[in-house]
Amino acid sequence: MATTKVPEVRDTTRIERIGAHSHIRGLGLDDALEPRQVSQGMVGQLASRRAAGLILEMIKDGHIAGRAVLIAGQPGTGKTAIAMGIAQSLGQDTPFTALAGSEIFSLEMSKTEALTQAFRKAIGVRIKEETEIIEGEVVEMQIDRPATGTGAKVGKLTLKTTEMETIYDLGTKMIESLSKERVQAGDVITIDKATGKISKLGRSFTKARDYDAMGAQTQFVQCPEGELQKRKEVVHTVSLHEIDVINSRTQGFLALFSGDTGEIKSEVREQINAKVSEWREEGKAEIIPGVLFIDEVHMLDMECFSFLNRALENDLSPVLIMATNRGITRIRGTNYESPHGIPIDLLDRLLIIATSPYTEKETKQILKIRCEEEDVELSDEAHTVLTRIGMETSLRYAIQLISTAGLVCRKRKGTEVQVEDIKRVYSLFLDEARSSQYMKDYQDSFLFNEAQAAQMDMS
Repeated sequence: MATTKVPEVRDTTRIERIGAHSHIRGLGLDDALEPRQVSQGMVGQLASRRAAGLILEMIKDGHIAGRAVLIAGQPGTGKTAIAMGIAQSLGQDTPFTALAGSEIFSLEMSKTEALTQAFRKAIGVRIKEETEIIEGEVVEMQIDRPATGTGAKVGKLTLKTTEMETIYDLGTKMIESLSKERVQAGDVITIDKATGKISKLGRSFTKARDYDAMGAQTQFVQCPEGELQKRKEVVHTVSLHEIDVINSRTQGFLALFSGDTGEIKSEVREQINAKVSEWREEGKAEIIPGVLFIDEVHMLDMECFSFLNRALENDLSPVLIMATNRGITRIRGTNYESPHGIPIDLLDRLLIIATSPYTEKETKQILKIRCEEEDVELSDEAHTVLTRIGMETSLRYAIQLISTAGLVCRKRKGTEVQVEDIKRVYSLFLDEARSSQYMKDYQDSFLFNEAQAAQMDMS
């Protein structure tokens, strides 16, 4: 008899990808804001990280608006890593918006509108409201369906706390919600009286021995105390941009999912700002200034820089963090040169953090962290060779060789990347210096060679 091979079934519900900065967990500072040499994925850059820690504390205080920071340094010195470290340290509640300078010109809207939307995305509003809820353990749920098969369903729901028990009549909408949430006897649920939303908190401890109704992820909670009906303060955190979209489009919040927000009228924003200010005075809302991170900021032009100058003076302004690797270069849209390609009047407003090249020891440590992140085992000799490549070429090039060397190692059925694997991928993939040399050696063979044309013009 022929044996049937059963295919391997893999769980595809979650696919994790390793990004360039996925190993960053924070800024790696202690309680006194002093940087550790190696911590939370960050290595070296002690002065820069200490400065970023002070900026982080300013952001967490939430009382300072209109501050702008520029992270300037050579390519591959960890500018984006520092910004990512700040984002990770802020947590989920503080808005963090990141975009590249060139994105402003690729959107189907004006440059100032794109920047305004980016600013508004980076400002959160924590809205507090009181609502009445019903919270209790489900004792019994009866749903009666008409014998004819047509007509509305009716039912009864029995809820209890440690002190009382009540029977509620259910309508069609509530029956559908309970069925959707798969509520059954023994579940502890909350019902929002205003919206009718049902949330399942978990299973009651009294049903802990009911194995048939349990799954692997079952969470047990205590039966609620006190009365069934309670008043509870609910906190929602939304960005100003989300409020703008909901109030500016006919389809309301659906525009958030379609992505086609378009340009938003200034009158709408002014009304929203006035309403948010009113809520702040009444204690209903709280402003959370977040972070807007603009990478490759030298790609912005003069109009964008003028807008940033004005936007930073607004009360509703996030902390602006920018990054650039340019030296003294021409400001886009003008014939004038300036440090980092940024106008002098905007540079005066910036707190500038400088990043410096990594030492050999720091490069080795970064490569070790990246090997752990990409799950690649390197021998000591291979690690030393890869560090030397990183020092002579660039850190980014050395990091790119990790996964390719790991693949070569797997192809030869090895468990640890050896020096031969590093040499193999080093010969296959050129770095910038060897690529430039290759172009010089074979430039006559390439089409539209400008160097050849320049020589002909000189002759």
